[in-house]
Amino acid sequence: MSDLLDRPPFADRDDTAFLAEMRRLTRHHLDGCPAYARVWPDWENAASAGELPFLHVNLFKRLELRTDGADLVHERTLLSSSTSGSQPSQIALDSFSSRLQARSALAILKDMVGDRKRPLLVLDDARSLRRRGVLSARVAAAMSLSPLATNIQFLLADANDPASMKWDVLAEALAAADDFLVYGFSSILWQAWGGCSMPGPVRDSLPGKRIHFVHSGGWKKLEALRVERAEFDGALLRDLHAESCVVDYYGLVEQVGVIYPLCREGSRHVPRWADVVVRDPYTLRPLDDQPGQIQSMNVLAHGAPYHSVLSEDMGRMLPGECACGRRGKRFELLGRMPQAELRGCANV
Repeated sequence: MSDLLDRPPFADRDDTAFLAEMRRLTRHHLDGCPAYARVWPDWENAASAGELPFLHVNLFKRLELRTDGADLVHERTLLSSSTSGSQPSQIALDSFSSRLQARSALAILKDMVGDRKRPLLVLDDARSLRRRGVLSARVAAAMSLSPLATNIQFLLADANDPASMKWDVLAEALAAADDFLVYGFSSILWQAWGGCSMPGPVRDSLPGKRIHFVHSGGWKKLEALRVERAEFDGALLRDLHAESCVVDYYGLVEQVGVIYPLCREGSRHVPRWADVVVRDPYTLRPLDDQPGQIQSMNVLAHGAPYHSVLSEDMGRMLPGECACGRRGKRFELLGRMPQAELRGCANV
């Protein structure tokens, strides 16, 4: 596994070594998690990624799934978003997996935004960090950028209210530097920054600033508002330095540490330590180039069996190499399955 993480995320991979690690990890979870063993009691082996066992994402709302082992120390619980009246997914985090997941997310983000350090502006409330033993996926996503930050400023007075933007804090930050990272849940970033009535003095201080916006989740709300991606990106990048960019990534709280960034060619790229299989929603047969249900896998999850998860998202594998230059697997994200519960990567 160290070899997988020691090389750039979007390089060629030894598929045989990856499959061997996934088989070993599956056996580890079967031995250490009784609930998982009850789901897959007769599993023995897999000759391909498509034969690896998986859990549906909704099981993490209904079962406490945790793998115990001599070297595993479970520290916190990661909470996903939840719609009104529904139960959030709960992911047991252990210290060993957390270190791997932090390395993974940082390597992928560096590939998209570079490795220079600069101020990080987070569209969230700092109080979200202070919930003992529990961490929201949205804050976890923001904190994955912290190794690239010289300092961190939280811009919302209320995590659930985009209108609570602290414009004075943003104005002070813009006056002190010219280069920034900004993280926000997609719909909140739009409502609080891109599509809002920004105060004139703040808007006047933006021209020429170099900003890398990173966002995830929340497109259902934007679709309801009829906001297209071009409009979203254009509003954020207006009058900024030419090197500014908007990085949209797809990820699941049930696949913490693994994110799939959208490149300029419109592909979602799969890092070397992860894999994606698209399955027929009716037969669960793996599909090569047709739309289907996304199964996501990674070799980072040791403290609970979220190493192989069948999502409620639809996608299609893309053939050949991408013109952006990144190697490895890539896919197109097509949206939610019909009648699937609305969800995202934050507890909003």
